[in-house]
Amino acid sequence: MEPKPPRRLLSIKQAQQLVGVSRRTIYNWMKTGKLEVVRLAGGHLRIYEDSLFRPLAKRDGRFPSRSRAAVVDLPEECETD
Repeated sequence: MEPKPPRRLLSIKQAQQLVGVSRRTIYNWMKTGKLEVVRLAGGHLRIYEDSLFRPLAKRDGRFPSRSRAAVVDLPEECETD
């Protein structure tokens, strides 16, 4: 079995720009447990990139209008039918 590649971490600013939502939305998703977050040694928060698209997929597949993520194919486990 091959080892899995490391999961990519994003800053809050990178996350909000990637999916086209406000900082407040990112913080709300963090607070409600919709995002997987890790706190670095210096106290900075980072978001696992693969968890970032889950809240969007649960919105009937609709993305914010200014989102660049609308062109990204979601993994099958994130799709809603």
